[in-house]
Amino acid sequence: MCGIVGYIGKQSAADIIFDGLTRLEYRGYDSAGIATLHQNKTEICRAEGKLKQLKSKLQKNALPGNVGIGHTRWATHGKPNEQNAHPHHYGLFTVVHNGIIENYLELKEALQKKKHVFSSDTDTEILAHLMNEEFQQTKSSFKALQNILKRVRGSYALAILNEKETQQVLVARNQSPLVLGEGLGENFIASDVPALLPYTREVIFLKDGEIAVLQPDKIEVFNNEGHTVNFETKHIDWSLTQAEKEGYKHFMLKEIFEGPRAFIDTLRGKVPADHSEILLEDFKKTIDQYPPELIYLVACGTSYHAALVGKFYLEKWARIPVVVDVASEFRYRKPILNSKTLLIVISQSGETADTLTVVKSAKLQKAPVYAICNVLESSIAREANGVFYTHAGPEIGVAATKTFLTQLQALLLVSLCWADHQNKISKEALKTILQETAELPQKMELVLKQAEEIKKLALHYMNSNLFLFIGRGLLYPIALEAALKLKEISYIFAEGYAGGELKHGPIAMIDQGTPVIALVPQDESYEKMSSNIQEVLARGAEVLAICNEQEKSLKQKCKAVIEIPKTLDLFYPLLAIIPLQLFAYHIANEKGHDVDQPRNLAKSVTVE
Repeated sequence: MCGIVGYIGKQSAADIIFDGLTRLEYRGYDSAGIATLHQNKTEICRAEGKLKQLKSKLQKNALPGNVGIGHTRWATHGKPNEQNAHPHHYGLFTVVHNGIIENYLELKEALQKKKHVFSSDTDTEILAHLMNEEFQQTKSSFKALQNILKRVRGSYALAILNEKETQQVLVARNQSPLVLGEGLGENFIASDVPALLPYTREVIFLKDGEIAVLQPDKIEVFNNEGHTVNFETKHIDWSLTQAEKEGYKHFMLKEIFEGPRAFIDTLRGKVPADHSEILLEDFKKTIDQYPPELIYLVACGTSYHAALVGKFYLEKWARIPVVVDVASEFRYRKPILNSKTLLIVISQSGETADTLTVVKSAKLQKAPVYAICNVLESSIAREANGVFYTHAGPEIGVAATKTFLTQLQALLLVSLCWADHQNKISKEALKTILQETAELPQKMELVLKQAEEIKKLALHYMNSNLFLFIGRGLLYPIALEAALKLKEISYIFAEGYAGGELKHGPIAMIDQGTPVIALVPQDESYEKMSSNIQEVLARGAEVLAICNEQEKSLKQKCKAVIEIPKTLDLFYPLLAIIPLQLFAYHIANEKGHDVDQPRNLAKSVTVE
């Protein structure tokens, strides 16, 4: 998500940090800032918006000093404004942070009882307060950092300055990337390699649980117990473009592989460690204040397909009628909206024009609105009564991949939260589901390990001019989404159908060798889908099945099988879409298309 850059040496820290931040702009951000140490004093410059706003301020008020840290922020706690921009300073300490501190409210309340006053709404600022408090006891920044990390839950990449220890920068990592760069008489910090390439190609990738101390002439790495760790310096020979994509050819491919991490980041702070409940207080408040009798799920494109899955989740767990609508059509059919109808809108950007129009129309008719989106303080988020933020991070590729996973995750958690809040699910059943939810990222990784096999299948079928995707139940919307992905980036005609609809027209399109991708459920519709596979095989189709790893009989019938790990039925959509995203990517890439910027498409559709 956010970008971190740090420097210690003999050059102007602010100049190097600003240059490094510009090389991380591709990651997306909504504010930026730099802090330097000069004559035992911290100098800070921050600005809302893009780096040009920060540059304008720096031109008027240059930051002296040869030690500093900088940050581009993608907002997760608090509005995207200058007040919440990093770095954050308190007492002697200045901090930049990527990640999410899950227990920050608990820590903040404890500090406030000790008369600490906060100047931002972020989770990050508490780290500066905690460091200052611990330093008063330990007189060592390193020991202070060790102590506060024992109290913090969540993900972090940290860089910390102390006005009393001006010739060092402290850093720490847990589940958020951090890279150190080695120079001659100078050293560097970054959240991603591109920021370092103009200055050094000798880098150290910190591991989870490690702390490092940087001085101008040396780098030391320790584990969280304070013991020295032997680290490996790697030489980077990537180009800048390759580095931005972390070695992947396209952002889309990188973002597919970021799916498990996006899932983990979205789960943080919403489910406690004991898996006993779902912490969506604004959602509970919304349904308590406006008890709905009907839900409208409204979205566009990929988000619409997520909504179709959400209908299954909500009707199963919340036991309330759900209507799914395409946003561009919704307002033209005069829907019945009032205080008894809850509108749940889904938009990755939070700026989708058709969806925003629906939200404004609903508010005029006194209908409550709950939003699922990925961008803090976006237009839709501001208009809604409550918001579920999917912490997928910026998605550069136009074709939605990791954000689709987090939308499905959001809809599942909302549905289970409702069921729990209304006592429609037992605590035991909820805990079982949430424990399995926590294991999903590992299962996603197992699917991604089949990437080479999926690539071979894609190359085999890349010259086909028609693809049919079929699914039933929860997997029918995934068939629609898989077909959309293939159309978006490969420009091949593809359609998704409910398996039971084959006899009602689509089966006429089947010819010898027609590729049919069958998403095979493990629920009560399994036998019906098996029959659908037989029907298309009898007409000469070549079937590629996405199925449970324990499935045996299909392997003999189908041309190829992609296995997904066994899991609860309701999680199948989250696993089944991943190989199909890869399948579409590899076909488009082999055809030489611009995968990240497919023709005629834009990432955020801000006009109707």
